[in-house]
Amino acid sequence: MLRFQHTEYLWALALLLVLLAAFISITWWKRRSIRRIGDLELVEKLFTGYSRKLFTLKFILVFIAFFFGAVGLANLQKGSRMEKITRKGVDVIVALDVSKSMLASDVKPDRLTRAKQMINRLMEKLDNDRIGLVVFAGNAYLQMPLTVDYSAARMFLSTVTPDMIPTQGTEIAEAIKISNDAFNKKERKHKALIIISDGEDHDEGAISAAKKAFEDGVVISTVGVGSTSGSPLPDAETGGFKKDREGKTVISKLNEEELRSLAAAGRGVYQHLDDAEDVVSTLAAKIDGMEQKAFGENIFTDYNSYFQYFLGICLVLLVLEMFVPEVRPSKQAA
Repeated sequence: MLRFQHTEYLWALALLLVLLAAFISITWWKRRSIRRIGDLELVEKLFTGYSRKLFTLKFILVFIAFFFGAVGLANLQKGSRMEKITRKGVDVIVALDVSKSMLASDVKPDRLTRAKQMINRLMEKLDNDRIGLVVFAGNAYLQMPLTVDYSAARMFLSTVTPDMIPTQGTEIAEAIKISNDAFNKKERKHKALIIISDGEDHDEGAISAAKKAFEDGVVISTVGVGSTSGSPLPDAETGGFKKDREGKTVISKLNEEELRSLAAAGRGVYQHLDDAEDVVSTLAAKIDGMEQKAFGENIFTDYNSYFQYFLGICLVLLVLEMFVPEVRPSKQAA
C-alpha cells in the first residue's frame, strides 16, 4: 500500500501552475518587446549571447525540481510489514455532508473544515473501533469502508471536498442507506452512524431511512454544523455570494429540527458543533456505552519512506540549473 505521510505538502503542487503562468507571461512579454523593435529572429541575433532555449531549459529544471521537492516533503511511503490487529470496539461510520452549503463561514473557517477537524479529533478518541466514511450531497458514496487503519482514514478525510459530488442537495436518506449497507448485515448490534450536516434542503425520506437502519441495529447520532441565523454562501465564479433567481443573496441556515428528529429516530444523540471537545466527548461516551465486539484486521504497521530519493533528484536538478549559463557562450574567432 502506497501513501503520503504528509498530504498537506501536496498542496504546494498548485504553485506549479503559478510558476508556469509566470514563465508564459515573461516569455510573451519578451517576444512582444522584441517584435516592437523589428523582426523577431533578426533582433534576437543582435542580442549578444541571448538564448531562448537556455532560458526555457533553466525554467524546466526548476519546474521539475519543485515537483520532486513537494512530493519529497509529502514523503511517499510503502507498507512493509502487515500484522493482524485484534481489538474490541464498535463499527462506526461517519456520514459527512459535502454540499455547497457546507462552505458557509458562520463557523470558522467554514462548516466543512470545522467538521473535518472534529472527525480527526473523534478518531483520536475511538482508536479501538473500526471507522468508515460516507460522503453525501445530492448523492451519497462510500468513501472509505470500515477499517482500523486510522492513518488511511485521515488520508481519505483530507481529500474530501464539495467538488467530489457535483449533484447538489442533502440526500440524508441515501447517506443512511449507503451507511447501513456498509455494516455487517448479519449483526444486529455494535453499529453506530454519525451524521454531520447542516440539515438544509434535506429529503423527506430521511426519517423513514433512520427508523429502518435502527431496526437493523444501527444507532444514529447527528451533529449540526452552522448557525440557525445562517450565512451567505460564497460563489467561486463571481467571487461574491450566491444569488437566487430574484437576485437576492442566498442564506444557508442550520436545520436543527431535522437533525434532532433523525437522532431521535435512531436512538442516538444530537450535538451542535459549537465546542468540538464537548461534541467529541459526548459522541465517544455514547459509543463506549454500546455493546462491543472483538474483531481483527490485517493492517500495515510499518512503512518504508522514499522522501530521500525525491529530495535527492530535486537537489540534483537545482545544481544542474545553476550550471546552465544564462547566455549563449560566445564563439571565439580562430
